Amino acid sequence: MSMTLEAAVPPSLPVDPPRPPDRGDLRRASLALLPWVLPLAALVLAWSSTDVGWSAMARYLAYFLVGVAVPGTLTYRALRGSRGNLPEDLGLGSAAGLVIVLTGWALAAATGLQALLPVWPLLVIAVFVAVPRLRRHWRITDPRPLPVRWSWMVAATLVVVVLMNYPGWTRVPLPPATAYYYQDVLYHLSLVHEMTRTMPFEVPQLAGDPLRYHFLANADMATASMVTGIAPATILLRLWIVPITVVSVLVTATLGRELSGKWWAGALAGAAAIVGLPLALSAPGIPGSGPIGPNSPSQTYAFPLLALLLILAVDLLRGRRLGYGWVLVLPVALACAGAKSSTLPPVVAGLVLAGLVVLVTDRARLRPLLVFLSLVLAAMLAGIKIFAGGGAGILAVQPLSLMWFFAPYRTTLGAEEVIDGTRLLPSGIENATATGLVFLTALFVWWLLAQAPRLLGVLSVGAARTRRDPVAWLFAGVTAAGVGAAWLFWHPSASQGYFFATVIPFAAVLSVWYLAEHTTSVRPVIAGFVAGAAWFLVVPDPAVPGQPSFSSWSWTLWLPMLASAVAAVVAATIGLLVWRARTGRLAWRALPVALAAAVLGAGITLNVDQQTRSTVEALTEPPPPVETPQRIVTRDETAAALWIDRHAGDDDIVATNVHCNPITYKASCDSRAFWVTALGGRRTVVESWGYTDQAVAQDGVNGLRYALQPAPYPERFALNERVFTKANPSDLAELKRRYGVRWLLADRRVPKGVSARLARIAPVRYTAGPVTVHEVP
Repeated sequence: MSMTLEAAVPPSLPVDPPRPPDRGDLRRASLALLPWVLPLAALVLAWSSTDVGWSAMARYLAYFLVGVAVPGTLTYRALRGSRGNLPEDLGLGSAAGLVIVLTGWALAAATGLQALLPVWPLLVIAVFVAVPRLRRHWRITDPRPLPVRWSWMVAATLVVVVLMNYPGWTRVPLPPATAYYYQDVLYHLSLVHEMTRTMPFEVPQLAGDPLRYHFLANADMATASMVTGIAPATILLRLWIVPITVVSVLVTATLGRELSGKWWAGALAGAAAIVGLPLALSAPGIPGSGPIGPNSPSQTYAFPLLALLLILAVDLLRGRRLGYGWVLVLPVALACAGAKSSTLPPVVAGLVLAGLVVLVTDRARLRPLLVFLSLVLAAMLAGIKIFAGGGAGILAVQPLSLMWFFAPYRTTLGAEEVIDGTRLLPSGIENATATGLVFLTALFVWWLLAQAPRLLGVLSVGAARTRRDPVAWLFAGVTAAGVGAAWLFWHPSASQGYFFATVIPFAAVLSVWYLAEHTTSVRPVIAGFVAGAAWFLVVPDPAVPGQPSFSSWSWTLWLPMLASAVAAVVAATIGLLVWRARTGRLAWRALPVALAAAVLGAGITLNVDQQTRSTVEALTEPPPPVETPQRIVTRDETAAALWIDRHAGDDDIVATNVHCNPITYKASCDSRAFWVTALGGRRTVVESWGYTDQAVAQDGVNGLRYALQPAPYPERFALNERVFTKANPSDLAELKRRYGVRWLLADRRVPKGVSARLARIAPVRYTAGPVTVHEVP
């Protein structure tokens, strides 16, 4: 296999040819930059209006540019060549830059040299300055610029990305504040702090227990915090998600153009992949609505990495030598495994399916494909060993268990159901009558139709132009595996749904490719997209019926679908009549293209409409009341935790009496109150154990869900509790001897109370309302 840089450069795509420079170059460059000003301005305005300081903005954007985008782009160009335009180079380069950041973080975490992290990206940049042969990668030697229309389309998508996050930012203030913080976000924030420490990592809520979790997204945030000096909470709650999503849009747009060879298909793919939604978004509890969300940063982080891995696979399947690009395969795949454990299994399934096609059509490509597959498999197995914790270990086979998280099923067939992975089928399905089975079938068919913007592309494996293309089978296999795993497996928290969420962007890219392959003119695409954009104006929103039943749910869900069908027939008829009036003939072949474009356009427009409405509400109306006010953390509590973060040593251990959510529990303890470790930034003897391997593995024991299980170490927990309720000096001495406790955070809102004698054995260092921080002598 030749390993030359020339061989690594992908062939030219059909775009505008390079033109010699003239006096209008500066004007054209200015016009090319103009679209990108809009999303940047929207982002800065959104940040500044949600308590992010100008200094933090500048530092983070500078970090992302110099620490991620520049070294990544230089490295990707050296390994795979330039795409001939800056946006795609920056997208692919930034995805590669995330892997470079992880490499530097892993070295620092293994050696304890986190103070040298700012030097790491500069070292990469210095190599490209010092080595003469590498200097050429600072510029594009063979420009193949994209049309300005592409830039405007992608920039518009990025504005929607900002709008998707802004309303949430207005509802979740930066600490210290009285607010409701979703427990998963706090858990991730505690892991961000953990990733600033030296290996081996421990469970922050249970000091001493080894951490096994897909924590690389948290490592990326931790690196940004250590380099910039910005508080981890500000990075997680504000600064991090939009730049990562921007990279996802750029890489999926690149992937769409790579598959189709059409610039407009690339721009449409970026929008459909990241901001597109199913056709019935407002249906209550529909599994698989959107791939991006602030409550799952690990899922968001996985997309640009997975897209980069698939781009390498596409090049290989199309007979292009990877050259030095082979260096990227294993690190990128391992980063995917550490980002989210559900990412690589669908990719492996897609590669196997593509390999079967290659075996029949072109065996010469089989050997490099097997090498690629072996590297991805090795990364997946290593990821299971290193990253997958107890939550992944309890995944069980139970077809259709995802139905319980779908309101029409949960309020009818599943009304008496207990979530239990030991059964062959969910009890509501096992005991369903013939009418119930018909209703169940109708629900599943409805879900498939609602997901049409994502699932449409699977038809490409039967189309004449693509049925023998292993790339089409790769993406169809990825899509089918994601859908199949989501509906085949059981998990107590519906985490099997992440298999489908993982493949949503790439299924949407396949749909756009399928659309592009069936048209030689963009006119029917535009017509269909306009029709899809008007879809939400004529189709009623489904809502929860007053009296849930088979008939009421069927009417509620299927009425919008029937209205959609009628609207499609009317639009097609009008279109055919107009075309016949202009040309004297009927354009029957344009109908499937327009219909496919309408499906994609409807999904994108639904999100645009929803985010616009949410943003207007956020700007003009007071924040809505918190749905679960009993789970609010007070300003005093957050301030006390932040005081610990400012004054405690990096490796200090904290003991606390905060374990339950809500903190004022009376009966059972939902052990997912992670704010002490999340905001305090220190490990605890025992805080909340709901996400520990032990608790998740005990799900269902004594009829209790994992979050309601007792503490994993009863003796440790009892000793911890006695310190706060009895304030016995011998207990405190034992707690310090065993676990090295340096601080106590006592909250009097906890029903068990706090002994008045605690201040006698541990001096008070900080008080805020009901919370007192004590230093252990």
